[in-house]
Formats: sequence, structure tokens, C-alpha cells
Amino acid sequence: MPTSYNRVFVHLIWGTWDRLPLVSEQITVRLYAALAAKCREHKCVPLVIGGVENHVHLLVELYSTISVADLVKELKGASSHLVTHEIAPGEFFKWQGSYGAVSVNPEELDIVVRYIRNQKQHHAENKLILAWEKVEEDQPA
Repeated sequence: MPTSYNRVFVHLIWGTWDRLPLVSEQITVRLYAALAAKCREHKCVPLVIGGVENHVHLLVELYSTISVADLVKELKGASSHLVTHEIAPGEFFKWQGSYGAVSVNPEELDIVVRYIRNQKQHHAENKLILAWEKVEEDQPA
């Protein structure tokens, strides 16, 4: 029986609660490592993770058996639990309820990878691609 072929790349974006600066330099390495591990747990391939103090970007190759919504739910839940129970217990940390997801043409992966890797610079210089920064307003989760 032939096997399925699936190459779906998604640029995910989500922010902290009320866009508070909760993603500090002190938690970034462990937070990003946890996000990458959760992707791999679901057989997804994390290509790059980046962001600034109030939001995260993740470019991922989606596995065929998980939806974007389910992956994001897993990513946000696991990372929030990690921060509030292990990295910074007792400190406030929460993701907003919504997220953004943009499909990425495989031929343009390098453009998105560079954009995500250079998030701090793009924000400092206000050289943002607004379609890649968009996250809808919070709605009850």
C-alpha cells in the first residue's frame, strides 16, 4: 500500500496575556526547548523558534495526524505549565487564548526562518511583516 506524502509548514504566533513582557531572557532557552520537544512528541518538526518578551513565533512542519489547533493547544499548555511549575513558580505567566497560523510555501521557508530568528532586531527597528505578527484579540479559552 502506498504511503501518504504530507509537507505542510505553518508559522505559528501567539502572545502573552495582555501582551505583558513575560518571556524574559531567563526563561527563553528552556521555554523554546520545551516547545521544540512538544513538537517532536507529536512527530512535528520545529524548524525555528523565536520571539520577543510578549510573543512567540514558531515555524513547524506539521505531522499528518495532528491539527494546527491541537498542536497549539499542546504547545501553550505544556509551556505554560513548565514556566509556572518549574522555571518560575509563583510568578505570573499565562498565554493569551488566541493564536495566529499562516501556511508557508516550502520554497519560502528560508525567508520565514530568517524573520523568526531576527525577531528582536525586527521589533527594535520596527521592520515587521504585519501578516506574520497578527494574533486575534483574546477570546475565552
